Amino acid sequence: MKEDSTNYFAIVPAAGVGNRMQIDLPKQYISINGKKILEYTLTTILRYQKFKKCVVVINKKDQHWSTLQFSSPHLLTVFGGAERCHSVFNGLLALKSFAKKNDWILVHDAARPLLHQNDIDKLIMQLNNHSVGGLLGYPIKNTVKYLENQCLKTLERKKLWAAVTPQMFRYHWLFNALDSAIKKNQFTTDEASAIELFGQQPKMIEGRTDNIKVTDKEDLNLLDYYLSLRSDLS
Repeated sequence: MKEDSTNYFAIVPAAGVGNRMQIDLPKQYISINGKKILEYTLTTILRYQKFKKCVVVINKKDQHWSTLQFSSPHLLTVFGGAERCHSVFNGLLALKSFAKKNDWILVHDAARPLLHQNDIDKLIMQLNNHSVGGLLGYPIKNTVKYLENQCLKTLERKKLWAAVTPQMFRYHWLFNALDSAIKKNQFTTDEASAIELFGQQPKMIEGRTDNIKVTDKEDLNLLDYYLSLRSDLS
């Protein structure tokens, strides 16, 4: 059997300033239980042996990255842009000399520190033969209302999924989709949206619901609880 020559790369956009947290520190650098949120995130990704390179995209004014103790030969850093899509695109540019067109690019939020390796396994296994790529998510359990101009509408819950990261796409599809979106000023909030706008159909894969994103102060209490259950992130 011919050995699979496809390579895997990771991009972690970490250039945000975390305005919704309402503190004078980007949320990815908040310390909890002795480690910064970004450290938990990168610990899982750098331990995953399939990744040839991991690009961390930081803000040009970042004064905190240099304080972290990471010395992996697989780690690269580049500066981000005005929006998430610009930052991820800069990460793709940094990988241009390493990645082939059909190699896989996994993008994961810096502020999702509870990523499990078995979610990465699931993403890779289920997308192995997919021509474009896909993302992790999970079905929404609550009843969801749509409100516009004081007009309320109940959406059909069975069709609604919460999109999370990692999201993983072939290099050339993600590069071209983000390039197109940026040129059209369509500043997408996740990679799957750019792929959809480019006329392709990502595959949705059910992931863990404890893969939370730290957005506001209340999330820190939940993160603290979940970290108490994880021995692999210590």
